[in-house]
Amino acid sequence: MTNPKKRRVFQKKVREEIDVKHLAEKMIKGDRGALSKGITIIESHARHHRQTANDLIQLILPYTGDSVRVGITGVPGAGKSTWIEAFGKTAVSKKHKTAVLAVDPSSSLSGGSILGDKTRMEFLAHHPDVFIRPSPSSGTLGGVARMTRETILLCEAAGYDLILVETVGVGQSEGIVRGMTDFFLLLSLTGAGDELQGMKKGIMELVDAIVINKADGANKEQAVKTMHDYNQILRFITPATKGWKPKAYTCSALYNDGINDVWDAVFEFIEATKKTGEFHKRRSRQSVDWMNQLIQIKLNETFFNDQKKLQLKILEEKVRSGEVSPSEAAELLFD
Repeated sequence: MTNPKKRRVFQKKVREEIDVKHLAEKMIKGDRGALSKGITIIESHARHHRQTANDLIQLILPYTGDSVRVGITGVPGAGKSTWIEAFGKTAVSKKHKTAVLAVDPSSSLSGGSILGDKTRMEFLAHHPDVFIRPSPSSGTLGGVARMTRETILLCEAAGYDLILVETVGVGQSEGIVRGMTDFFLLLSLTGAGDELQGMKKGIMELVDAIVINKADGANKEQAVKTMHDYNQILRFITPATKGWKPKAYTCSALYNDGINDVWDAVFEFIEATKKTGEFHKRRSRQSVDWMNQLIQIKLNETFFNDQKKLQLKILEEKVRSGEVSPSEAAELLFD
């Protein structure tokens, strides 16, 4: 049996061994191992790692921000992995270092994110200028979002100038990804009529472009019709970005057809919003929103310490049995 005192000494030793300054220097030089280690610290739930992560972010902050951040969401079966593979190939052919990240708050229920299967992105997974990082396998939406935001900064510091953030979760995850990217893209399929009935208006109001994938073979004609349907609807929706009119496009990720059109749209958007100042305004708003979210997360973590969690379980039982009212239980926890 391990001596608890020895274990504590060992843990303290490990904490002291993390030379944050040296780690940051290696990361800024593009060391992939240092980047992976930095992200692991950020994803850690250990309290002592939180301060280390904060120190690391502060050190690399001057080297961040010089990238294009693209958010990607899509209906099930839209071919997100195949599309990211095709878009990533275009990126590396144009000498862009690309990072592919995921926001998947549902992974703790479904058993892993779509990026867990890297065989769908075989080219990118083996390319030296591409870094792929699935989301943590568990955690709240806020927690996963925090980790992803900080991972974006580390990737930028390591020299990645195109960040693709995929959301494979449900519900609020689209809004979270919109809030950490510059350009937000919805990947869709043909048959817009049925699909649009079930699609939330909220998602349509977030997008800067809609891409109808799998526009090939017998499906191509229907894909073009779907594109026109989307463009009609987009005319009546307030654009997500001031001064930019979102459009629908068709493409076939499988045959690399139409990918360049989407690529051009992304960089036309970046150029246009930088000219009007909207690009930097959005980044500034996102930073302030992020700070406010971090405050909420910190308040939650601070409040629900181990003692509170024990009290909460006891009070839940009392509320369930009707012994204590919900409002009284909440007051008792705060007292």
